[in-house]
Amino acid sequence: MAKTGVHPVFENKFKIGIKGRSSTEPDDMKTIAELETFSVAIDGNTEEWSPMEAEGWLRRMVTGKALTISLSGKRHIGDEGNDYVADNAWGTGTTCESKFEWEFPSGAKLAFDCVISVTNPGGGDSRNVAGLEFDVMSDGKPTYTPAAGVGG
Repeated sequence: MAKTGVHPVFENKFKIGIKGRSSTEPDDMKTIAELETFSVAIDGNTEEWSPMEAEGWLRRMVTGKALTISLSGKRHIGDEGNDYVADNAWGTGTTCESKFEWEFPSGAKLAFDCVISVTNPGGGDSRNVAGLEFDVMSDGKPTYTPAAGVGG
């Protein structure tokens, strides 16, 4: 049965494919240690039109979407997921392509091909623990799997 009710943010789980787009579940999908925060941005493309029969009211349809998840935490050398993301700071092109999974506290899951854009592979001042900040951007349509026992 799926979990219901409010939940703490730390119950979200994130995995990255450490073998890029050729990553397979479960061996190549690794959690990313030491994450602290994340935010989600969904960019929807909306088309508008004004048919005569709508008497001046607009019609709208969402015709496209893109997803960006911005994550930040600490740089943890030796963790497979954290190392894979940090190493992508120096890559371009297809070397920054991978697979990503987001498991929601309810048990639902969103899986998609992604592009990784590392914005901080370890910076901070001398008294900080080194940070890791990056964006995971969807590359194509994600696959959403509802939690077991939901909607049925």
